[in-house]
Amino acid sequence: MNNTNINTNRLIKEKSPYLLQHAYNPVNWYPWCEEAFSAAKEENKMIFLSIGYSTCHWCHVMEKESFEDTEVANLLNESFICIKVDREERPDIDNIYMNVCQIITSSGGWPLTIILTSDRKPFYVDTYIPKTDSLLRQGLMGLVPKLNDLWNNHREKIINSSDEITKVLIESQKKLPGEKINENIIYKAYKILFNQFDDLFGGFGNAPKFPGSHNLIFLLRYWKKTGDIKALEMVEKTLKAMRFGGIFDHIGYGFHRYSTDNKWLLPHFEKMLYDQAMLSLAYIEAFEATKDEFYANTAKEIFEYVLRSLRGEEKAFYSGEDADSENKEGIFYLWNESEINSALTEEESKLFKMRYNITPDGNIIDEITHNKTGKNLPYLKNNLEETFSSQNSTFDCMKNSVQQILRKLFYIREKRTHPGKDDKILTDWNGLMIAALAKGGKVFHDDNYIQAAKEALEFIFNKLQSNEGLLYHCYRDNSVSKISFIDDYSFIIFGLLELYEATFQVEYLKRAISLNKTLIKHYWDEISGGFYFTADYNEEILLRKKEYFDSAIPSGNSIAMINLLRLARITSDFEYENKAIKIALSNNDSLSQFPHAHTQMLTAIEYLTGKAYEIIICVNNFNEEVISVIKKLNSIYLPNKVVLLQCENEKDLTIINESIKAISCNEDNLTIYICTGYGCRKPVNNLHEAIELLSQ
Repeated sequence: MNNTNINTNRLIKEKSPYLLQHAYNPVNWYPWCEEAFSAAKEENKMIFLSIGYSTCHWCHVMEKESFEDTEVANLLNESFICIKVDREERPDIDNIYMNVCQIITSSGGWPLTIILTSDRKPFYVDTYIPKTDSLLRQGLMGLVPKLNDLWNNHREKIINSSDEITKVLIESQKKLPGEKINENIIYKAYKILFNQFDDLFGGFGNAPKFPGSHNLIFLLRYWKKTGDIKALEMVEKTLKAMRFGGIFDHIGYGFHRYSTDNKWLLPHFEKMLYDQAMLSLAYIEAFEATKDEFYANTAKEIFEYVLRSLRGEEKAFYSGEDADSENKEGIFYLWNESEINSALTEEESKLFKMRYNITPDGNIIDEITHNKTGKNLPYLKNNLEETFSSQNSTFDCMKNSVQQILRKLFYIREKRTHPGKDDKILTDWNGLMIAALAKGGKVFHDDNYIQAAKEALEFIFNKLQSNEGLLYHCYRDNSVSKISFIDDYSFIIFGLLELYEATFQVEYLKRAISLNKTLIKHYWDEISGGFYFTADYNEEILLRKKEYFDSAIPSGNSIAMINLLRLARITSDFEYENKAIKIALSNNDSLSQFPHAHTQMLTAIEYLTGKAYEIIICVNNFNEEVISVIKKLNSIYLPNKVVLLQCENEKDLTIINESIKAISCNEDNLTIYICTGYGCRKPVNNLHEAIELLSQ
């Protein structure tokens, strides 16, 4: 951001860190508002819509090259009404115009550039655009005059084109619901992932590689369902490769956004809250499935990073950290050999350099010159035992020093200029993090994680919920944007259900049910089924879409479907299940054609069609014995289950599920009911018998 420019545009009044980054550009930016579209009509101008987010590296590049350049700014101001949108603050706008980009170009990304008519209809799309032409891309200085010529001399073509694009967009949303769910799509998705799997380095496809946590969770569930060991191998290979690679921050923990190469070594350096949440869920579930402490330790490292670096003073979680500092991407995370030598003793330096693949000329290759840069990004090739198993006793006795070395480098690195932090608080991403922390607290028996989840949830309900019970999407600097999306409701309900199973406090179930009623009231499509992305009370934009595809985070419909299935079993109200089925049927065509793009929904379908359990623990008094039983039941990898606790001294659960009234405890304090397939087995009074029933 160029603070030397004393002129400010309309973004200076906004709260979004991304919009504020552009508030001193010479471009006369508007936020998304009616005033901008009215100005376009009055001045007979096109609209230049630019969408990005504050931690996006290429968004910064385009700003520095073009939006801070007076020559480009004058050209844009003369030809357009310019609108800047934070995609994280307004995912509804981003979803629509990214969909346009994908329809027209078969690709997408940020920054996203869309040229619109004043009635919001698109006719030109692109992503990053440099200032001047290059061999690969047309620059703004050449593009804008061409668009001006079209607008002034061939406007009818533009209008026809925008009408046609809008028609295609609207038609793409019209889907007839299917008649039944085809269970074979689960196997079809597995085969596609199997064929895309990189046997050498883990992950799916070629560079760039994204974590795809929901794919890994799907594969774990597939392995549990079928016993196919290859599914588990794909998960383990990928999770270990990511943890060893440079995509993981070995000094400060947490995962970067994605890897630019196929070996997980060199990332784009932004760190996003949603990635930390989804990856911790994947590592927790891998630990549940394998009992390998490696996965548990990785999830705990993610939590350490999030609680240290992304948790605000009010106990909710910020959106992410930037890739750039000192105007360079990743510089905060890189080391040269002299820095390491001066920070560590000679013996420590030797150990660290061997362990983390540090070389005198650097392990980072310049993308243009293909020469080494002298900069190193720490990464691993194997685990600690493999590194030192063949070394002499000097190194053997230093194995325990690795953590001490990392701490020493961490404190030195903390003195550097930190990447920028996007400190807006998003309801949906906080919902994912709340779910992850609650699940981690339950699995690792750590009340600190559960407490952190509770505190973040209370912030959401105190600051981001109206008196009428409506959720809001975004909070920053004591200001709330009073719009919301399906993800806000779905992900918070997900967090509430996980918190219930971590604490057995019925208040969380009550809140989940209440929010689910609001979600159905304002988002449900009564004709075709499924949830719209936007509420019926939100601002009207080009069209009201439904989102089913999983991207970096699962779709709101996917999470809503599994929430509904869990609520059906918790409450014994199977209208929830009917709605869950309608979600899948409303997406029938896309599920059939691209099942691998809906792996989160497939986990819900597997929950619906496979074996699922309701475990009801009835006790007279909640004591240490009961806690021990719950811990042991939770240690069994049964992803398709709900666990309910009915204490005879507290009848709150019967308000949620009246059928619980028929359940009673024996005089020995503990009775366990195992139910599956709409029927319950004979109640048992000890853990051994319960485990036997669960294994049948």
